[in-house]
Amino acid sequence: MRCPFVTTCRIPSRPESVTTIAAESDARDLGVPPESVARIWRAVEALYRSGIHPAIQLCVRRFGAVLIDRAIGHASGNGPDDAPDAPKVLATPATPFTIFSASKAVTAMLVHLLDQRNLIRLDDRVCEYIPEFAVSTKQWITIRHVLIHRAGLPNLPREALDLDRLHDPEAIVWLLSDLKPTWRPGRQLAYHAISGGFILGELIRRVTGKTIRAVLDEEIRRPLGLRWLGYGVRPQDVDRVARNYLTGPPALPPLSPLLRRALGIGFAEVPALSNDPRFLTGIIPSANVVATANELGLFYQLLLDGGELDGVRVFDPRTIRRATSEQSYLEFDLTLGLPFRYGMGFMLGGQWFSPYGPDTRYAFGHLGFTNIVSWADPERQVAATLMTSGKPLVYPELYHLFDVLRQIGLACDKARPTPRRLLAAAVS
Repeated sequence: MRCPFVTTCRIPSRPESVTTIAAESDARDLGVPPESVARIWRAVEALYRSGIHPAIQLCVRRFGAVLIDRAIGHASGNGPDDAPDAPKVLATPATPFTIFSASKAVTAMLVHLLDQRNLIRLDDRVCEYIPEFAVSTKQWITIRHVLIHRAGLPNLPREALDLDRLHDPEAIVWLLSDLKPTWRPGRQLAYHAISGGFILGELIRRVTGKTIRAVLDEEIRRPLGLRWLGYGVRPQDVDRVARNYLTGPPALPPLSPLLRRALGIGFAEVPALSNDPRFLTGIIPSANVVATANELGLFYQLLLDGGELDGVRVFDPRTIRRATSEQSYLEFDLTLGLPFRYGMGFMLGGQWFSPYGPDTRYAFGHLGFTNIVSWADPERQVAATLMTSGKPLVYPELYHLFDVLRQIGLACDKARPTPRRLLAAAVS
């Protein structure tokens, strides 16, 4: 019997009835035993049976080919607050999700692209491009400080997420200019949940004369032929995005006050805000990229392949190496309350304590609010994304999510056996 204080969705008696599978390669061709794929998906089904996530989407690539691309549950209509007879929309691998903070990796790479093209330098001061920013000692903050969460601006006031401001860049500039640093730039590591994205988005707008949405569209989305992967969506596509639901036990101190300071709003307010059409059509560089698991995994495959995919060159290998180079080694993060390894825009993996499962010390990626994980693992030649629509803080069944990550690592051996498809190509 479930605890009455834990909010969950309704689980069909046969989870396979709400499972959809897209095109997948033969696991054996990718050096993965079929039974290992079955174990990965059993872990996903166990996570779904917890009732915490109305919809889950998983895409795993190995050696650039799709090993798993599946979804389970409902994109809408089966949340904790939905009526039992509400119309239910099945989640599929083509359903777009809001990726929340996993957006930060995409935003960071657009900044690195500007550096690659000699339009900026990462150690330039932000105020060289946004002069209004140079108040309250913020004139010493560099672009690098923002990328590595050391700008000293981890918290935002509530009005930062006033959805009516999102279409007004000048209002965002005023907000950034009014921020007061918590400490000297470079001194402390504290995750910038929302503030860093606004700074980087405005930086890109000042340098290119285009919105960050337009830059992502021109430089990555369209060249790679992607349907989604953008900051928000068009108004006519709002209803196609998977709805987010507050689930799990109530958010309690000490975590809830920490998150309120970082986000500018209470934890329980985030799911409803993320479903608002203004959120879904606006631009929040650190939080509102919309994509499928397949598309976000393709973005990481681009990075894994050195910046070129299907003949399309976006990044230089040097740019990717710099973006994913270690900047903080398991240093205590004053916002998240945990030790993290950071690159310049990425959360890095580790041997034991890692967002991407055990023994992933060379992996890089990012987490999203909450239980969204996307990463690339060079040792295993894996690019993967796990999307979820339930938004709990902490819940006992979180073990199953960790098990999904663990099973992916176990299935894809670091020994990197030559896939059968590559052997066949060599022979022909």
